[in-house]
Amino acid sequence: MSSQNSLKKRWLYLAAGVFAMLFSGVLYAWSILKVPFKEDFGFSESVLSLNFTLTMCFFCLGAFFGSLICKKIGVKITLILAGLLVGAGFVATGMLNADSASWLLYITYAVLAGTGIGISYNVVVSTVCSWFPDRKGFCSGCLMMGFGISTLLMGNAISILFENPAFGVSKTYILIGAVIAAVLILAGIILRKPSAEDNLPSPKAGKNVKKEAFESRDFTTAEMLKSFTFWRAFACMAFITAVGNSVISFARDLAISVEATEALAVTLVGVLSVCNGLGRILTGALYDALGRRTTMISANILTIVAAGITLVAVHLGSLPICVIGLCLTGLSYGSCPTLTSAFTSSFYGQKYFSVNYSLTNFNLIVAAFIAKFANTLLAQYGGYTAPFMMLLILAVLALGLNFSVKKP
Repeated sequence: MSSQNSLKKRWLYLAAGVFAMLFSGVLYAWSILKVPFKEDFGFSESVLSLNFTLTMCFFCLGAFFGSLICKKIGVKITLILAGLLVGAGFVATGMLNADSASWLLYITYAVLAGTGIGISYNVVVSTVCSWFPDRKGFCSGCLMMGFGISTLLMGNAISILFENPAFGVSKTYILIGAVIAAVLILAGIILRKPSAEDNLPSPKAGKNVKKEAFESRDFTTAEMLKSFTFWRAFACMAFITAVGNSVISFARDLAISVEATEALAVTLVGVLSVCNGLGRILTGALYDALGRRTTMISANILTIVAAGITLVAVHLGSLPICVIGLCLTGLSYGSCPTLTSAFTSSFYGQKYFSVNYSLTNFNLIVAAFIAKFANTLLAQYGGYTAPFMMLLILAVLALGLNFSVKKP
């Protein structure tokens, strides 16, 4: 196939990938999606916090198994399977009521929906990024932006539907499931991996990138896991991600704690989502222009500043400062998935990227359990000061690890 046709095709695949990620990202709207279970069904905050933690665990497991399944049955069937899992998960969640046991929520939302979205996430990212060897950061950023701004575009709509007597909780969840399933199935029909006939541009570093001294080859998964560099980067990204993960799990309640109205709190969750999306695409652009090291350290410093400002906001009870903190947290959190994708590809190659990337993404499980602990501190101390002090310490520790990430 001519180079011109390949270049045209890859932009279609990127658009399809962003569209699929846009709907899959509703998983991060948990601070809005959980409201009926807390206020109408009487589920405890501990149950809802654990559900988010389990969701992130099964999201990562889904991404790992998705990478293996895709090799066996291809992109199309794997994404169709993912769509059916997500659809079944949300529809089943919509059938729960005040008499339902909490473990049913874990199975329907965390296991089914979380696994399905994890599968689709990995397949979409690895498939679309394989078409952009010359613009890894940009491609990752666009895909992650779609995933990140989903809460803004869908969060307010979900909140309105919850309050609409014609829909309510049950029909809203069923509608979400049906729409996401349809989108993922459509993505499965459109997307495919590049073939030997597709002429794609070769990777090239930006003018201002300081070259890092590491081998330019494909590392197997076993070789990657034996690399001390991998584990330092893994811990670093887990600590950075934990800050945003924790804030996402209680963003609405955090805003209300500093005197935001209910409507404003929901809007601020959307603002957090916008900044999350912007952080993803800006990080991708910076990665292509400035390289891995500068971008990762800059994102880490931003995370420290975000946690510090939000800590000041909750200490003073200041809504304006809290808004700034949420925006910066969104930007810093948005950098994490883009860096994870671009880092794995740049350091360990494209040949085994799908499986390697899914394992690097397991840092989200560590971050999810840290977020769970942050919620435990919140319940124990009755305020947000203790959780944010812990998150600030972790962000500083991450910076120390960040400086040590060099040669794989």
